[in-house]
Amino acid sequence: MPTLKTAESGTFSKITGIGAYRAENLVTNDDIAGPINSSDEWIRQRTGIITRRRASKDVGVIDMCEEAALEAIASSGLKPEDIGGIIIATVTFEYFTPSAAAALTDRLGTGPIPAWDISAACAGYCYGIGQADALVRSGAMDNILVIGAEKLSEVIDPEDRSISFILGDGAGAVVVSSSDEPGISKTVWGSKGENWSTIRMTESLYDVRDDRDTPFPTLRQDGPTVFRWAVWDGAEVAKEALAESGIEASDLAAFIPHQANMRIIDELAKQLKLPEHVVIARDIADNGNTSSASIPLATERLLREQPELSGGYALQIGFGAGLVFGAQVIRLP
Repeated sequence: MPTLKTAESGTFSKITGIGAYRAENLVTNDDIAGPINSSDEWIRQRTGIITRRRASKDVGVIDMCEEAALEAIASSGLKPEDIGGIIIATVTFEYFTPSAAAALTDRLGTGPIPAWDISAACAGYCYGIGQADALVRSGAMDNILVIGAEKLSEVIDPEDRSISFILGDGAGAVVVSSSDEPGISKTVWGSKGENWSTIRMTESLYDVRDDRDTPFPTLRQDGPTVFRWAVWDGAEVAKEALAESGIEASDLAAFIPHQANMRIIDELAKQLKLPEHVVIARDIADNGNTSSASIPLATERLLREQPELSGGYALQIGFGAGLVFGAQVIRLP
């Protein structure tokens, strides 16, 4: 197996544990087709989604994070007090401040460690992995918890045909630890701010504050623009991440893209010319698009269903709101 290239450093990082929270309520296409004047067949053909999971009203982002985090920490063989920092990627935490990550330190009993949130939507988890990798390699921390968590069911309009029917809830967590061998390649990341409004909220919270008749903000997207960008620009980002890693497509065990749309996943795989042996994550069919949670959730499922993938290389790429993107090659825990 070839050695993974990474940024210059005296130490390396790797993912040592993984955990997941999958929301308890299974929502079928038939359950949501009426308000958008659609059908199970239309949703399947357009997105590849059969069901999505959504959390109950009494389950919040921190609740989902806690369950996924405890599973990831146990999977890594560590204890909460061994964690040196927490990064949570989310755009649906209920408060501007304080952060979900800060609250989670109390839930887990980690002590007064650094903890912060990332607002990078569907690329947030890959951003978190990039930050954790840099911090571990710098010697700042030995073990960092990275979580992607969303409760998107709280920010959808059930009558919206642009994005509401694809979205679900959930959380995925990993522990990034110091390592003698490289387990995370250099992150390729960025944004296209000129397309900032392509995936957006309908209103600002200040609009709601200033005019109580203004509806609560919900998500919208320009679907065709997002599809073209994700496929063509996303493929170039993925190719660059492979080049930076020193890993060929033939060396991969798995491809784990953001679970945005099955058609996007299929087209990305085609653009990358992935060999048949590369396992492609398709968690979206059962769990919908969970934004920042989708990559760790898909990874956890692959490893649970196909444990022989452990130790192999996976290319992961996130892309989404703000047209932000992030990708890296990892060694699966």
